[in-house]
Amino acid sequence: MSCPDTVKSQLNVSRETLDRLETLADLLQKWNPRINLVSKSTLKDLWTRHILDSVQVLKSAPANANHWVDIGSGGGFPGLVIALMQQEPEAPQKVTLIESDQRKCAFLRTVLRETGGQATVISERIEKAAPQNADVLSARALADLSLLFDFAERHLKASGQAVFPKGARWEKEVETAQKSWSFECQVVKSITDPEAVILKVGEIKRVGSHTP
Repeated sequence: MSCPDTVKSQLNVSRETLDRLETLADLLQKWNPRINLVSKSTLKDLWTRHILDSVQVLKSAPANANHWVDIGSGGGFPGLVIALMQQEPEAPQKVTLIESDQRKCAFLRTVLRETGGQATVISERIEKAAPQNADVLSARALADLSLLFDFAERHLKASGQAVFPKGARWEKEVETAQKSWSFECQVVKSITDPEAVILKVGEIKRVGSHTP
């Protein structure tokens, strides 16, 4: 599935990276009817809704992180896309994808094999996987902010930064999380959805008792 010209300029990636992303798009379309990697209704806007949306997560995060960990990777957004951008100047040195669904892990590994992408796929539940000591932690459409902070407490190093794409309710999620967590938060406007943002979060610390 070729990248539309209108999206190419926004991606601003090398020819090699674009080839990898096009392979991802082709494989996603083949696999999606069998294991529902993304909502069928979003396939027609795959390049904007999923791929460009993932690329902007990388470009909003600290460049050249030693270890990037994506939790609940699912169909590979944003983690797999970030792994396929290994030749880009801001790319992390190492990418780990954590996904408990074995079929989705098979998809992630297939894309990596067919593109030459480099990443480690861990087939475990996030709360059971060994702590990853990540420099950057990402998650997309996985859970509300308070639960994401639980996962960050396990997998993100103290000096690391989390990057979480969030939709229109992001302010409510931040407000709720502040009842149980102390954190620094920078808000970056999404380029793919006027109501969405990317939350860049650091200094995450639990305060008091953690109540839902």
